[in-house]
Amino acid sequence: MGGIVTALKFQKGNKERVNVYLDGTYAFGLSAVIAATRLRRGQVLSDVEIAELQTQDERDRAYDQAIRFLRYRPRSRAEMEQYLRGKHFSEDAVNNAMARLEQAGYLDDETFARFWVENRQRFRPRSRRALSVELRRKGLEHELVRDVVSEQNDEEAAWQAVEPQLSRWRALGKEELRRKLTDFLARRGFDYETIRVVYHRVCQALHTNNEE
Repeated sequence: MGGIVTALKFQKGNKERVNVYLDGTYAFGLSAVIAATRLRRGQVLSDVEIAELQTQDERDRAYDQAIRFLRYRPRSRAEMEQYLRGKHFSEDAVNNAMARLEQAGYLDDETFARFWVENRQRFRPRSRRALSVELRRKGLEHELVRDVVSEQNDEEAAWQAVEPQLSRWRALGKEELRRKLTDFLARRGFDYETIRVVYHRVCQALHTNNEE
């Protein structure tokens, strides 16, 4: 494939990529940054040099994909690695991207675990058991999951989950209230004892509100 660089043209619709032409024929694509810093017209490229350019380009594309994947929320290390492999990057590109992400501080499983638990507590509280299952599915180690999840108080988490529902449950009879609350909390992984305690707390809250 080696030859003389005869043209460098931006790809249509993507000014971050450049098509490289060797001896007047399209040869391969590169990031505009690599092309601008390492190529010029008239330059002679060997097969080895072309392979090096393509390797660097794939590494950069894998890293850029990873950064975009992080825009929505933090990711666990296993989650990120699975994502990059799903994009069919080479082993070298995946390993390089993972190393760069870790060096930049973008991948930290403990930070991710704490983010996940805090996010759940704020928007959709779940039990320690349910959180443990979720975090293990994200590829986190058992000991890390145990340490982070153990900091949660299940009774308080269950109360946070049901408190927004109280205005809708106020008119329910005791049996229907018990059934709705039990189903609601059981779906979030809370055990019977926690549900029992929170049920009595809900009854007290609703009784007080009714009296007011």
